[in-house]
Amino acid sequence: MSRRRSFLAPIAIAALLVVAAAGTTLTGNLGSTASAAEAGTLAATAGCGKAPTLRSGTHTIQSSGQNRSFILRIPDNYNNNHPYRLVFGFHWLNGSATDVATGQTVQRDTWAYYGLLPLSNNSTIFVAPQGLNSGWANSSGQDVTFVDDMLQRIESDLCVETTQRFALGFSYGGAMSYAVACARPNVFRAVAVYGGAQLSGCSGGTQPVAYFGAHGIRDSVLNISNGRSLRDRFVRNNGCTAQNPPEPSQGSLTHRSTTYSGCAAGYPVVWAAFDEGHIAAPQDGAAGDSGSRTWLPGETWRFFTQFGGTTPPPSPTTAPPSPTTPPPSPTTPPPSPTTPPPGGGACRVAATVNAWNTGLTEDITITNTGSSTINGWSLVFTLPGGQNITGGWNASYSPTSGQVTARNVSYNGTIAPGASVGIGFQATHTGNTARPSSFTLNGATCTIA
Repeated sequence: MSRRRSFLAPIAIAALLVVAAAGTTLTGNLGSTASAAEAGTLAATAGCGKAPTLRSGTHTIQSSGQNRSFILRIPDNYNNNHPYRLVFGFHWLNGSATDVATGQTVQRDTWAYYGLLPLSNNSTIFVAPQGLNSGWANSSGQDVTFVDDMLQRIESDLCVETTQRFALGFSYGGAMSYAVACARPNVFRAVAVYGGAQLSGCSGGTQPVAYFGAHGIRDSVLNISNGRSLRDRFVRNNGCTAQNPPEPSQGSLTHRSTTYSGCAAGYPVVWAAFDEGHIAAPQDGAAGDSGSRTWLPGETWRFFTQFGGTTPPPSPTTAPPSPTTPPPSPTTPPPSPTTPPPGGGACRVAATVNAWNTGLTEDITITNTGSSTINGWSLVFTLPGGQNITGGWNASYSPTSGQVTARNVSYNGTIAPGASVGIGFQATHTGNTARPSSFTLNGATCTIA
């Protein structure tokens, strides 16, 4: 990452590589699990119904005989009778809780909490812990104990849904997220590990946890083989069918996401490989980090928010779509179709809505079921009343309500026979969260999956 690469100075890189090589030696005896770690089957915490004393900002607690700090972000208009999702964001080596909470190393606010804060729409409590020596060595399990102690402090004061705890992080922060998945499988519903390795140990590591892994195929700091190894532990734990998921080719500047099949109900595994190096906000079609164009927050948020209830849902039957955060619209008009519009039944559309309060996201997959390549496309659909698009990805959208036309952008205008393109948008709604009832591609009506 252009701005973050400075934190991975040669000494820091060497330190990561040394720790990676000795990863398993960092696993300590975690001792007994804190009471908060045993509350995974409860619906809500002791803080529900209480007037909170915690506020958004930096807090300090005692853990393992040391002063440890974390930054807390509580939703606006917090309701102490509503159980909230809880997300921990762990920083990278030589990063800080402030870097995670503000997103300042990539794009301030837009990339706050790895880009999840802007997507949360006040539905989630966020925590950015500060690591000792700006890392997560987890010596003798002290960082996992720190997590236990933060949970105890937060959940005794705030209303948290105990089946909706999540963790994510990049590099060393990814390693720490992996460590809590290993050590606290009954506490955390799912984790997302970006560019990680076994740097913080894996005490336990035999039980299922929903797992999302992302790694750059050209990562020269923590080779992608590290990420594959972490992923494969939870492929086994979650009962998924082993496979070698497809990864993009070097120079393509794209990503490939794969949802594993055969996983136990409620314990999916998703692997997202991308053509870049050791970065945490990759974008399709361009090098380096981008807070506004990266697809990774959207895919992570979609992965976390699929667990909407206290009973684990079945694993997804389709792979997540391609990029799920908005790239900018092209500076030149998209190409006009150079092949005849597909005939009836030559396209198929799958649309999935994820709704909350007054907002929603809709992921759309367009498949060319015809025999001719589509070069340049326009997808027309009508939004239900009350829905208004506020942002989109992988297409330009006009207008933002009523009958909408989504047009390809510069890098996805071609759809080969049998191939698919993933697009989507975020919208507000006034109560009707239904998907459009029909779609036409270049004038031809598509079947709906």
